[in-house]
Amino acid sequence: MIQTDRFDWQILKVLQQEGRISNQDLAERIGLSSSPCLRRVRALEDSGLITGYRALLDAKKLGLSLMALIHISMDQHTPERFSNFEARVGEIDEVLECLLITGQDADYQLKVVVADMDAYQELLLNRITRIKGVTGVHSSFVLRRVVDRTALPLPAQHR
Repeated sequence: MIQTDRFDWQILKVLQQEGRISNQDLAERIGLSSSPCLRRVRALEDSGLITGYRALLDAKKLGLSLMALIHISMDQHTPERFSNFEARVGEIDEVLECLLITGQDADYQLKVVVADMDAYQELLLNRITRIKGVTGVHSSFVLRRVVDRTALPLPAQHR
């Protein structure tokens, strides 16, 4: 971890919630002048602690109303098999998240979003299950997002 102080933690907290805030507004919010605030933000970016800024889109307004969690089982647990799967699944735009997991009967969990059940069937049968090594698939469909956040929890002493 890099050296940070209370101003850095405040910057991180605000930027996680309001990534488009102006430097002037950010500086005022945390009690610094503009130049030192901007230097701190750039230092946090250069250190890799801030990895980027993104627009969050409304999936339903884009016609993507079906979200599913897919547990994938692989036939072999080799670095080559996993590497191939990860590369192939990384090329599928509908895959929002791919996690290598333990404690389940599966090796991976995918979070996918599609327009409807027909699109899901096409994704599953024509793309995901055709990846070499995929032997088992178990799908769960998301009924409602109960908690939906992107902000990481900051250490309690810096909140």
